[in-house]
Formats: sequence, C-alpha cells, structure tokens
Amino acid sequence: MLRIAVPNKGSLSETAAEMLAEAGYAGRRDSKTLHVIDAQNDVEFFFLRPRDIATYVASGALDVGITGRDLLRDAPEQAREVQALGFARSTFRFAAPAGRYSTIQDLAGVRVASAYPQLVDAFLREHGVEATLVPLDGAVESAVQLGVADAIADVVETGTTLRQAGLEIFGPVIIESEAVLISRPGDADGTERLLRRLRGVIVARRYVLLDYDLPVELIEKATAIASGRESPTISPLQDPKWVAVRVMLPRTGINQVMDDLYAIGARALLVTAIHAARL
Repeated sequence: MLRIAVPNKGSLSETAAEMLAEAGYAGRRDSKTLHVIDAQNDVEFFFLRPRDIATYVASGALDVGITGRDLLRDAPEQAREVQALGFARSTFRFAAPAGRYSTIQDLAGVRVASAYPQLVDAFLREHGVEATLVPLDGAVESAVQLGVADAIADVVETGTTLRQAGLEIFGPVIIESEAVLISRPGDADGTERLLRRLRGVIVARRYVLLDYDLPVELIEKATAIASGRESPTISPLQDPKWVAVRVMLPRTGINQVMDDLYAIGARALLVTAIHAARL
C-alpha cells in the first residue's frame, strides 16, 4: 500500500482532507484517529504533526505526504517536492524595529528569531550573511520587544501584527510557501495515481464548464472571447441557424466572459462546476 502522511491539525489539515476526499480517497471519521487504511484505493493514511511530515517522508518511513513548503525547507532531511497544491499560501519576510535595518546584509552578527531556524539560516548563508538564530515556537513578533532577538523572520500576511509590535518589513522575500505534495527518494507504487487525482482536483477547483447557445455566424467572435483550454465543443441544434457551445474556462473572471458573450448575441449561458478532471 502507498503510505501517505496527512496533517492531523492546523491550517493545512482541513483543506488537505477535503482535497483527498474530492480525489476519491477515504478519510477519517474521528479527529483523534491517527491511522486509516483505504483498502479500495490501496493506500494507508498516517495523520501526523505537519512539522514532522517532511522528516518521515525524507527518511523513507512514509512514501508521500502533504505539508507546507516552509516546513519542508525547515526539515533537517530534505524530501522531494512533487506538486504545489494551491492552498495555505504564505510569505516569509524579515522584520525589525522601524529604521534599524534596511538590507539583509545588516543582519550579520545579530540575533534573528524564527519558528523556522533552519530555513532562515540556509537563506542567510546563501546571501553570505552569518547571524545568530533564535528558535521559537510561536509569537515570534514579541521576541524583539522582550529582548530575545534584534530582528525576526516570520509569516507576513497583511503586516498588521508586525506594525502593532512596532516592526517593519525589510529585505527580500525568504520564501513563498503553500501546501505541497512531497515524496521520498525514488518512486513508490501508487504515487503517480495519487498525483494524477490531486491534479484533477486542482483543475476542478480552478475551472468551470460554460454552455451557451449561439447564432452560427458568431462562432468566430465567440471563440475569440472564450477559446477554452483547447477549443470549444460545438454541436448543431434543431434550428440550423444556431449551435450549442461548451467550453472549459477559468473560474476567475467567468462572469465577465458571460457578459461579453451575451453582448455579441449568445443566449442561455449556464455555468457548471467541475467535480473531477483528468487532463
């Protein structure tokens, strides 16, 4: 069986479980359950702390797993990133009291607090900077105020929390993180099927099907507005002057596309969600 590590709690857990369910896999009924066998799909699920998943997969104890790119890069052993999954996005930046530092080189010899010390240390060394890393497990933005560090490296969303702590962002982006599928060295049986299913879920979430009726003479104009991933499916109607069109389009901006098609003469425009896909 393919052995899959899944986050058991935190921001990654719920969406990862939903994605696997949409991909056709069995989930756990009790949040305290740590091991589930899905015999129909020939897989075993192990529900683990998100921070530990990369270590289990890199060691070969488990075949694949879902975790954050930040946690993958912070692990002592490196597993292989296979597929970005499109959720739990975050950005990591440096921050310090306003006006204290302006470039990453200013961090040479100073104390930098982070919940991701190995990730941050590797980034600093890549830029030729040696600093003292202060590992913390949370509330990193308080480290400077409490005198534990001179600067921090942490997740930045709006920056509001940092400003409230009297800190400002400086220097380059450390990493753009999101949930990723990771794999142990080598290819385990079943990995390709899992990957294909997850990619199908990603496509289903990003795209919709648009159906509409159209006068025959407007096909070229309509195709210019909405050509789809490849090309539209066009079928004749009982009235020879009209055709039915089906096209696969990005979910984002679909209402504007419908407006543009209606403006040239398309009618009976209907949008349908995609629940699964193989492209």
